[in-house]
Amino acid sequence: MPKSPAPHALSSHAPYQSFDLLATLVTVLDRKGIVRFSNAALEDVLGISRRSIQGTAFAELFMEPSQLQNALEGVSGNEFDALRYDAWLRRNGYEPVPVHVIITRTESADAIIAELVPLEQQTRQDREERLTEQAQTNKELIRNLAHEIKNPLGGIRGAAQLLEMEIDSPELTEYTQVIIHEADRLQSLVDRLLAPHRRPHMVSDVNIHEVCERVRSLILAEFPKGLRVVRDYDTSIPEFRADREQLIQAVLNIAHNAAQALAERIAEGDACLTFKTRVTRQITFGKQRYRLALELHVVDNGPGVPDSIKDRIFYPLVSGREGGSGLGLTLAQTFVQQHHGLIEVDSVPGRTDFKILIPLP
Repeated sequence: MPKSPAPHALSSHAPYQSFDLLATLVTVLDRKGIVRFSNAALEDVLGISRRSIQGTAFAELFMEPSQLQNALEGVSGNEFDALRYDAWLRRNGYEPVPVHVIITRTESADAIIAELVPLEQQTRQDREERLTEQAQTNKELIRNLAHEIKNPLGGIRGAAQLLEMEIDSPELTEYTQVIIHEADRLQSLVDRLLAPHRRPHMVSDVNIHEVCERVRSLILAEFPKGLRVVRDYDTSIPEFRADREQLIQAVLNIAHNAAQALAERIAEGDACLTFKTRVTRQITFGKQRYRLALELHVVDNGPGVPDSIKDRIFYPLVSGREGGSGLGLTLAQTFVQQHHGLIEVDSVPGRTDFKILIPLP
């Protein structure tokens, strides 16, 4: 890649240091397309240091350099304030990556900003944004619906009790008992719907493996035979500030769902549930970039998530199991989102992987 003598190169990168906080790939170019500055995200994706990039022709990093040159000429010639196009970015030792390129003219006459958004990352951000918006909508819907149900429930139950006191026939009393029992069941459901919004966030230092071990012991107590629970831990993961009980409940809900889906394999004696922890670096979710994040996988060898509910699995009252409440995964996602994280799922017959992502300090 040809180097430019760049007598006009910046003596200080201070005006551009804030670009290092961005999740997208950003570089500052001169009018000829020579790199003046590149942020940390671009450095990570390219696999080369920013010192190596500085002073080079940025167009040479693309499969089709002419696209960038044309865009720079259009912006430099004041034909456009900004230009967008899709391209393939070369990477040192890796396959090229598809990116969406945004070329923007700055107030400075000799500086142009190029922003690159990996298309895979853009797709993921769009999906996460939809999940976040859906979760917020679900939360408001659940709270409003639960309160609307809660008030008349008390009246129905009270009326059934009063009616039962006036009835002498045991046969008719049986009907009032059904009313009372079903009112209590619905009350329990409403309480579970409201639970995440009632309890305050209790933050302390949490070891994720203590959380996993607690869940493991609870699962094995309920399914003592036919189920093997495998630990695959990265013990170097540090403690972090979190609500321990919420994380236990989130992981337990996922693991319990998995164990129930493994019913046939448990009967055959070859069911397997795996807890796997890893640290992932330079990850973006929730439109924010994190240098470190926890990856907790709960993997089972069951039949997989039914295709009919794959896109709705975190919606409230959606269940793939007969008799299921459809609240376990909804509550798990809520608890994880309260830690600024999210849950993703990848499922095919024979392997379902629920991945919990939580930022680490």
